Amino acid sequence: MAQEKRKESSVGLVTTRRRATRPRPERQSQEGVVDQEKRKGSVYRVTELVGTSSTSWEDAARSAVQAAARTLRDLRVAEVTKTDLVIKDGKVVAYRARVSLSFKYEG
Repeated sequence: MAQEKRKESSVGLVTTRRRATRPRPERQSQEGVVDQEKRKGSVYRVTELVGTSSTSWEDAARSAVQAAARTLRDLRVAEVTKTDLVIKDGKVVAYRARVSLSFKYEG
C-alpha cells in the first residue's frame, strides 16, 4: 500500500508516495549463475512538483525537474500529469505544470 504525504514548497504543491516494485524474474549471467542483485526488489519514491514559468509549459516542467535535481539523486522518470494557466486581467501571466518524478529510494 502506498504511503502519501503532502506539503507546500517554493516550487508548489509536493506529494510524495512510496511504492514497492515487484521483483523481476531471475536472470542468469553468461556463466549461468543467478545474479542476486537483480533478484532483489527495488523501491521508488514518486514526488509531485508544480513548476511555473512565464513563457511555456515546457519551461515550467523543466523548472520543477531542475528544482528536484538540486536535492534528489538518481532521478528516473518525469511525467507531466497536469497543465494549467494563471490568468490576470484577461492575460496569461504564468504557465504551470504538475510533474511526477520518480527516484530510487535508499532508506
